[in-house]
Amino acid sequence: MALTEKKRRFAAAKRSGLSNKEAAILAGCPEKTAAQAGSRMAKDPDVLAAIERTEAVEQVKAEAKSQGKEVTLPDLGKMYSDPQDFLKAVMNDPEQDAKLRTDAAKALMPYVHQKLGEGGKKDAAAGAAKKAAGGRFAPAAPPKLVASGGKRV
Repeated sequence: MALTEKKRRFAAAKRSGLSNKEAAILAGCPEKTAAQAGSRMAKDPDVLAAIERTEAVEQVKAEAKSQGKEVTLPDLGKMYSDPQDFLKAVMNDPEQDAKLRTDAAKALMPYVHQKLGEGGKKDAAAGAAKKAAGGRFAPAAPPKLVASGGKRV
């Protein structure tokens, strides 16, 4: 299942250091069932993957900062004017949700890889017949008719 908005808010709240119940309330769960919902969402594979992705990106940023480099992830919409570049950036961004990255890859696919031509059974059969008719078993060329300068009878 995909990372929903509620799960995304829960993951962000957990990253900020809140407990499961507090994070569930902040994500939009009712207070009455927040403890159970928080426990359930804390074990959710999508939430765990989102937290791991965010931590990995934060670690890369910290390493770059310690080396004196500044790593920022600007607003991609303002950064790219070409849609293909934008889709490539979303597809390669490890901080994004896997479903969003997959959708970007699907949208980019027709621009990178050509789709095989549209053809049905008849086109395939005609192509196979043309291929089989070549080579040793090809029909002989028709004779050339040349007008001779002889008498007509």
